[in-house]
Parts: sequence; structure tokens; C-alpha cells
Amino acid sequence: MLKRMMWKREPRTWLAIVGVLLLWASAFAGIRAGMRLTPGGGVGADGYGPGELALLRFGTASTVLALFAVATRMRLPARSDLPQIGLAGFLGISVYHVALNFGEVTVNAGAASLLISAGPVFTALLSTLFLKERLTRIGWGGILLAFAGVSLIALSGGKGLRFTPGALLILLSAGVAAIYSILSKQHLRRYAALEFTCYSIWAGTLPLLIFLPGLIRRFPMAAPPATFAVIYLGIFPAAIAYVLWNYALARMPASLLSSFLYLSPVIASFIAWVWLGELPAFLTVVGGAIAIVGVILVQTKGHAREGR
Repeated sequence: MLKRMMWKREPRTWLAIVGVLLLWASAFAGIRAGMRLTPGGGVGADGYGPGELALLRFGTASTVLALFAVATRMRLPARSDLPQIGLAGFLGISVYHVALNFGEVTVNAGAASLLISAGPVFTALLSTLFLKERLTRIGWGGILLAFAGVSLIALSGGKGLRFTPGALLILLSAGVAAIYSILSKQHLRRYAALEFTCYSIWAGTLPLLIFLPGLIRRFPMAAPPATFAVIYLGIFPAAIAYVLWNYALARMPASLLSSFLYLSPVIASFIAWVWLGELPAFLTVVGGAIAIVGVILVQTKGHAREGR
């Protein structure tokens, strides 16, 4: 019975999941707005480069979280945990976001959403190996069904799918995101979600300082909407969304939580319609419906419960 209670998603957990999906879905459009991508592919003269965008975004997030940490006198992590926290921050923040930003320069939004959606599959596999979580056959079927739905969304872009260097970078992002979830799950047994989020984002921001000279050059030339977009990314899809993600991750299996990310391309398509005027195609709507059904299967019938 104890394990069933551990898997119970209370209202605050559901609200955290909804918040994460909305904020992270908006990040795809926000990244493109921050880089001011040209129709032919490439960063606009009045936008931020991929590395500079990552630094400004997580520099903003780090500052916001640092102010809160000082105000609340947040405790520091144990020295013995610093290596793994540093690794989590490096992979989940530095590598993930730099690779994703560089990938989005040359990969269309549909292909990007498909490739990044490999993340829940990687998370489910790693959760089985390292966290001893088990999905049922229906659960794995739901993951594959949701992935098929995202594939339709990707194909609806009409530009085809090619494994370019940019595509491989986005696939790398999906892999390191899964590792970040596993490392986070282990540390969330000892630290509150807000604490671990602060530690990992601070650790992940430090390597991004390599882009500081470029950011100093870009900042005066960047268009105000680009700067506002990156600041939005830093406060909401970075600082707030990571706290919400870790809050939910501390309260449910990583494999189940990660399956919700299949809804992100669905929400991202709607946000891109509102923010960027990109009207969703018929295949996007159909794929979104299939992805939703897949996630429902994972959440209702997907996890093997051991013991009572």
C-alpha cells in the first residue's frame, strides 16, 4: 500500500505538470524568437547566437534563483554531493541547451519535436536500469503510440526528416535530458525541489560563461523583442519550470513523468500558432490526438506496481 501512495499524484503535482508542459512548450518558440532565425536558416543580425542565448537565459535564471536563495537562507549542498550535482547541471543545463539551440538553427520545428521526444524513451530505459522502475507492456505500447503521434506532427512540417549535424545535436539533447532526470531523482530524496533546481542550474550556468565575450558583443545589437524573449526563457521555462519539474519528479516515477513530455509538441504547435502565426496542419492535429491517447495509456495502465 505504501508504494501506491508514493505514486499518487495529488492536485499540486498535477498543477506542477501542467505548468511544466505549458512553459517548456513555449520555449521552442521563445528560442527561435531569441535567435531571430531567418527564413533560410541562420541567426539574425539582431538576435542572439545559440551559445549566447543559453548563457543569457540561464544567467537570468541563476540570478533569480540566487536572490530567492539568499532571501530564504537556503542551505548549501553537502560536499559529497557536489560532483554528481555538477554532472547533472553540466549535462542537463549546459550540454542540453547548447546542443538544442545549435540544433534549432538548422532543423525545422517538426523534426526538432520528433527528435527531442526520444527523451521519454531514453528515460524509461534508464529508469528500468538504475531506478528499478518497470513499465507494463501497455505502458511501453503507450510510449510507442505517443511517439508515433509526435512523428505525425514532425512530418506535418512538410520538409522531411534528415539526420543532419543539427539533428544529431537535438538527439544528444534528448539523451542527456534523460540522464539529468535519473540524477535528479536520486538527489531529490535528500533535497527539496527548489534546492536541487538552484544547485543544478548554478552548476550548469558556469560552463556557459565561455560564451560571455560573444554575449557582450551581441547584447547592444540585439533587438528588444529578442532580449525580452530570452529573459522570459530564463525566468519561466528555466527557473520556474525546472522547480516544477523537480517537484513532480520527487513525487512520481521518472518514466511516468517523462511520458507527459509527449504532450509538449502538441502544446508547442498551439503556442507557435498564437506567438508566431504558424497554423497547425491536419497531420499535426491527428498526431496530437494520437500522442494524447498514448500518454493516457501510460498514465493509467503503464506502471507495474510491486507490492501493497
